[in-house]
Amino acid sequence: MAPPESTKKSAPLRRDAQRNRDLLVVAARELFAEQGINVPLDEIAKRAGVGNATLYRRFPTRGDLVEAVFHDDLTAVMAAGERARAADDAWGSLTAYLESVCALLARDRGVGDLMTTGIEGAPTLDAIHVHNHTTVSELMRRAVADGELRTDVVPEDLLFALSALGSSLPAIEAVRPGSWRRPLALLLDGFRATAQRPLPGPALTAEETQNVYRELGGEPPTP
Repeated sequence: MAPPESTKKSAPLRRDAQRNRDLLVVAARELFAEQGINVPLDEIAKRAGVGNATLYRRFPTRGDLVEAVFHDDLTAVMAAGERARAADDAWGSLTAYLESVCALLARDRGVGDLMTTGIEGAPTLDAIHVHNHTTVSELMRRAVADGELRTDVVPEDLLFALSALGSSLPAIEAVRPGSWRRPLALLLDGFRATAQRPLPGPALTAEETQNVYRELGGEPPTP
């Protein structure tokens, strides 16, 4: 028995819809990496070779598109955090985890934007902000107990310093691949117990850190 006429006509549309979705995800990944996640959506549609209406039909919000593009990368970061938490050497695990995150940031400007930005409608992004803070906090606490980390720092100190370095990672990577490991090593050495000297003033609070991110031009992540 032949399928109904409507069924026969729907198959090509499903293939076209999937093709358009794939084109949009590829174009968005390229432009997010080149220009950051605030690139105009119509520019993404243009590079994908589809109309704006098609983009909004497939991805009604920027958050939907960000989720589709970065889901696997963000999930990989969370997996790296889980491995770091499970390891015995807290300081070694913390530095290895941060190196893996920075390697991703160096390759993709869009990922760097995500680490200091909140976008409504991207659940994996919301999860990574919470997971990253928890991972860093737990490893720092254990490193202090091991005598490896200075005792007068808080997670916001490290996360803020990393966000400042992170904004320059794609440029450093473009000039000399991998050379960002040197400034990262210098930054982390400043957090070692052996480097401890009195710090000038108290650390920024979590709320103040979020306000700094807002001043830098992006919506801050939810704590």
